[in-house]
Amino acid sequence: MNLIFKPIDKERISKIIPLLTVVNTTTPSDILKLRVEEMTTYSNYECVGAFDNDKLIGICGLWYSTRHYIGKSVEPDHVVIDETYRGKNIGKQFFNWIYEYTKSKGCEAMELNTYTGNRKSHKFYYNEGFEIYGFHFLKVLREDNSFY
Repeated sequence: MNLIFKPIDKERISKIIPLLTVVNTTTPSDILKLRVEEMTTYSNYECVGAFDNDKLIGICGLWYSTRHYIGKSVEPDHVVIDETYRGKNIGKQFFNWIYEYTKSKGCEAMELNTYTGNRKSHKFYYNEGFEIYGFHFLKVLREDNSFY
């Protein structure tokens, strides 16, 4: 295995959709694709990937902001490692790269959300030194009140 971590070009962002559907099972793929393409137009978003040679095996969206309580921060989003590559310490290596990469961009802190039922991610983030400081609330404003 030859691991490479790097940003994913905006022109190739649709390559993340198969991995993204692993953590987002309720949103139709065509809507996911449109949303991801729109996200790449924002100056505070980028997606980074873990590659085995040229094969995309992991993704992580990065949202940058400045928060009054912590300074310049980054929020990892939609973090996924391909199932066939799990248990090989790739997530740990990927996050070590992400820490250095985002620190080089001036980030002082990292905060994230994870689904309550994703217990494996909770263990991973605890082991990475993350602490729970609050709850994430969501209200759907669409007429159908559906989460997708």
